Amino acid sequence: MKIEEIDSCFTFLTAIALKSVYLYLRGMVIVLKKSVLVKFKKKKLAAMGLVIIFILILMGIFAPVVSPHDPYAVDLTIKLLKPCAEFPLGTDQLGRCILSRLIYGIRTSLTTAIFATVFMLAIGVPLGILAGYAGGWLDNIIMRLADIASTFPSGLCALAIVGVWGASVVNIMIVFVLLWWAPFARIVRSIVIKLKEKEFVIAAVASGSSRTSIILKHITLNAISPVIVLATLRIAAVIMHVAGFSFIGLGSQPPTADWGVMLSDSRQYLISDPLMLLWPGLAIMLAVFAFNMFGEGLNDVLIPSSGDIAAVKEDDCQDGRTAYSINKKS
Repeated sequence: MKIEEIDSCFTFLTAIALKSVYLYLRGMVIVLKKSVLVKFKKKKLAAMGLVIIFILILMGIFAPVVSPHDPYAVDLTIKLLKPCAEFPLGTDQLGRCILSRLIYGIRTSLTTAIFATVFMLAIGVPLGILAGYAGGWLDNIIMRLADIASTFPSGLCALAIVGVWGASVVNIMIVFVLLWWAPFARIVRSIVIKLKEKEFVIAAVASGSSRTSIILKHITLNAISPVIVLATLRIAAVIMHVAGFSFIGLGSQPPTADWGVMLSDSRQYLISDPLMLLWPGLAIMLAVFAFNMFGEGLNDVLIPSSGDIAAVKEDDCQDGRTAYSINKKS
């Protein structure tokens, strides 16, 4: 393959990746449109999830303003305080404000989850479009790579990466991206195979539109709804897994304000001060619940129920991951 052809292919994939991320953000804005918002309001749990997500994002952005204390300020004279007016959720074993650390922990959890999901989109969506539209040997190669990525358990891969590069949340995020792009590629490939036979795509080909133009303007736009749903659910999965890896010491490291780290620090106080363990656990549960309910609501609102392609969950992975497949809605 010539250098010019390699450059052209790389430019093409980069364009699709950027377009995919843009369309995901654009799709999230669609929810705020009046016609969609009316349907969305009827989904009470989904609307509640959206409100919780909005509040979490605002608290994360304005953490220095809404936090009552410095989350890293150590004062052993006030360690393990019970909830009071000055410290609404009490203090931890080093005298740090638990509420402030929970608020700053939003930044770590949401930032990691959103960035990891964006990178999954940037890899999985272009490869899925390329596999579905081109077909043939290229389709076989991409799908075999997706099969390989799906066979590796995330826990063992995380241990391997941490053993080589050291424990950090960035290394854990790399594991998620390398393994979890495959469901996006599979979903998009299935939709593209269906869409490329549609009349509007055939008309675009007949009018002389370039392949890149057809993919970016017609294929990607119409294939993005299930991807939005899956990406939202993936954010919830990443939040939960990041907290889990931080809990066992493979993710964020102390004294970082992270929900998993807070859970790990409070283990030895389970009997004497159970509230220390309760607060970060509730924060993780609330965030995961919000994104899951929001994703389920998006699935009902953005994807029509009359036989169109829909993304559904299948909790059948042995290592706790959530697999996704393409089904027809009845």
